[in-house]
Amino acid sequence: MTSVTTMSKDTFGARRRIDLPDGSSAHLFDLQALERAGVGRVNRLPFSIRLLLENLLRHENGSTVTAEDIEALASWNPADEREIAFMPARVILQDFTGVPAVVDLAAMRDAMVRMGGDPELINPRLPSELVIDHSVQVDSYGRLASLFINAEKEMERNRERYLFLRWGQQAFGNFKVVPPSTGIVHQVNLEYLARVVFDVGSGDERMLYPDTLVGTDSHTTMINGLGVLGWGVGGIEAEAAMLGQSISFLVPEVVGFRLHGRLPEGTTATDLVLRVTEMLRARGVVGKFVEFFGEGLGSLSLADRATISNMSPEFGSTCAIFPIDNETLEYLRFSGRDEARVGAVEAYARSQGLFHTGQSEEPEFTDTLSLDLSTVESSLAGPKLPQQRVPLSRVQSSFEEVRAEHSARRGGVAAPVPVQMLSPDEEPVSFDLPDGAVVIAAITSCTNTSNPSVMVAAGLLARNATDRGLQAKPWVKTSLAPGSKVVTEYLTAAGLLPPLEELGFAVVGYGCTTCIGNSGPLPEPVAAAIKDADLMAAAVLSGNRNFEGRVNPLTRANYLASPPLVVAYALAGRMDIDLTSEPLGQDERGGDVYLRDIWPSQDEVRDAVRTSVRTEQFKEQYAAVYEGDDEWRALPVPPGNLYDWDASSTYVRLPPFFEGMDRQPGAVEDVHGARALALLGDSVTTDHISPAGAIAQDSPAGRYLIERGVSASDFNSYGSRRGNHEVMMRGTFANVRLRNQLVPGVEGGFTRHLPSGEQMPIFDAAMRYEQEGVPLIVLAGREYGTGSSRDWAAKGPRLLGIRVAIAESYERIHRSNLIGMGILPLQFRDGESAKSLGLTGTETFDVVGLEAGLQPGFSATVRA
Repeated sequence: MTSVTTMSKDTFGARRRIDLPDGSSAHLFDLQALERAGVGRVNRLPFSIRLLLENLLRHENGSTVTAEDIEALASWNPADEREIAFMPARVILQDFTGVPAVVDLAAMRDAMVRMGGDPELINPRLPSELVIDHSVQVDSYGRLASLFINAEKEMERNRERYLFLRWGQQAFGNFKVVPPSTGIVHQVNLEYLARVVFDVGSGDERMLYPDTLVGTDSHTTMINGLGVLGWGVGGIEAEAAMLGQSISFLVPEVVGFRLHGRLPEGTTATDLVLRVTEMLRARGVVGKFVEFFGEGLGSLSLADRATISNMSPEFGSTCAIFPIDNETLEYLRFSGRDEARVGAVEAYARSQGLFHTGQSEEPEFTDTLSLDLSTVESSLAGPKLPQQRVPLSRVQSSFEEVRAEHSARRGGVAAPVPVQMLSPDEEPVSFDLPDGAVVIAAITSCTNTSNPSVMVAAGLLARNATDRGLQAKPWVKTSLAPGSKVVTEYLTAAGLLPPLEELGFAVVGYGCTTCIGNSGPLPEPVAAAIKDADLMAAAVLSGNRNFEGRVNPLTRANYLASPPLVVAYALAGRMDIDLTSEPLGQDERGGDVYLRDIWPSQDEVRDAVRTSVRTEQFKEQYAAVYEGDDEWRALPVPPGNLYDWDASSTYVRLPPFFEGMDRQPGAVEDVHGARALALLGDSVTTDHISPAGAIAQDSPAGRYLIERGVSASDFNSYGSRRGNHEVMMRGTFANVRLRNQLVPGVEGGFTRHLPSGEQMPIFDAAMRYEQEGVPLIVLAGREYGTGSSRDWAAKGPRLLGIRVAIAESYERIHRSNLIGMGILPLQFRDGESAKSLGLTGTETFDVVGLEAGLQPGFSATVRA
């Protein structure tokens, strides 16, 4: 596969040949040519800006990229607010966001035919790879058969979607699919897909250039740990990139983050990333690049770096990049990349001044922060935001605060509830379920399952716990979802999988599971006890997202933690415990066992990693990565270059976005007489907006499926049905924790129809407004649309009839997606808000001045 190649005008004579270690040669666009021409200060630029500069040099065409753009970026000054055009080398997708992207491409082909064009023109021009990792759900847990049971259910539920992807794989060029049960997209990207340096063409046309990408998942930034520039975008931007359209954005600020010192005994990379997240979210880095530097880099493994880069969306930055250095090269070798590739990466990076040795001058940044790694302490983050870091010693008191708020709402303290149920291996168990119980403990998500040190630490802690006779509490739903099969290989080699399994952490699948909301249902007796007594139930997961309503609708408090701490909380079974001073339980002789007694040392972890993680494991697991298992290979491949849409399908439907489309877009129109569908507060996430997690039986989406003969047990998740706009528009703003101030005191997807004042589901109100010919707006506070890069957080509102959003501030990806769907994202003037202006959401709204044309920074007039 080759990337989009453009014949550069090469104003600065940057194209030159480079000799490689294997005796071959190739061309590159030399950044040093700018230094020689006296343009800018290339050698003092941040690493990430140099990557952008090379991109401009290689794509200079006199229109989207000009010599003036190159000169300006070489003299990098974000205050100039210059817009540049970035052409990534590739696109990566996961199936939740990738399926609707492929649905849109298929619908574009239909539209192209209707307009008399060639459908083959709708085809990815960039290498595009989709990893199926978001569809496996934790239905079965706590037993060895869980992996196979969940995989079987996944295939049953998602057969239609997978048939569609099989069609897409043969219908589109430059498009590959990594089948289910392989691993999590970001870990597969890190361990196998990443090139670091692209090597395309042959002979005189052979070209080397940096591996850059955009992805349809916020955590695409994980690859920044490998020195690869990339970030998450919405499906709309990804589709445009796939079709060869550059991505325009303002030249970014770059915040330098200096690391020094070493992590102290008893801490993990997870603790480090939670501290970094807290610091950067407090500093304010939304829309900025973050770049790590300093002598502390030398003490961080590639996996530790990737753990930090993964959580870039949690601190709000566009990317969080580490430079290419010797650790990068060693990881490439260790993960099975061939020596010729590693040699080309090193030669290219050194030639371009992109190789970090620690000897050159520090880059010039727009701002810097510093962290002494030795000050990092064992921590969790919660109960509902990743930046809410809480030291382990204060978790109990922190939880008591939020539980007190819940107790006040329910009118008092809840007594433990007697529960009788069958264990995962179908043995009868009985217990008293306490308020504050940990009901989910999940080792899950790309953030930590990619890191051998924290996974091995969890295994060692499990071994030590079982040696002392400890067991997980019977009410805890335990799960282990490795990010790739390599993880299972090295845990097995280290002898650590059996003790994890003994504690209930059997492998449940290879995918995102709990972190994306695919935690599956709690055992019915536990769920009934939580609902009947309104218990404050909690989840502890090794993920990156703990937003309200995401992990499970019944867990009101959700905490991010390292894998070994996930195991510890499964043993404790409750959040109202101080693990630094109280025992986890008693051994067989009745002696107290404390966390400190079973916590593995850093030397133990390093020794286990060194002896159990091997290059051969990567080579074996990725040897046939695109082939899949027998069930995947047995799926028939639908023929043709146009998709045969099934009007009765509840998974994949022809979307309405391209109906009535003409070759020339119409003019933007003013909005008159609009009503507010929702009046929202701060930090409303895409999880609040976009359909996610389980589909409630009594919801508009649930009713739609039941009307079409789908039983509640086969609803699957919203994410799996993203290819069906009818389901998705009904689930928009349907989060069980949404608080719409138009219906004060009510949680969930409800609003008040105006002027009637009738309370109803948001979808029903939107359809009523549509019948009445009333356009809609949304009013919101700060950080509107924070979270995952969900295109349906924009597509759904558009289908509900929303024309304008007015917020105090936006998350970058969501604002871009709104624009892509034709929703105008307006921002209140500094210091103003709906509250300060006295808006109640009951007004009618006119938005005028749009017909004159829209530009960034444009001021619109809104009359309420």
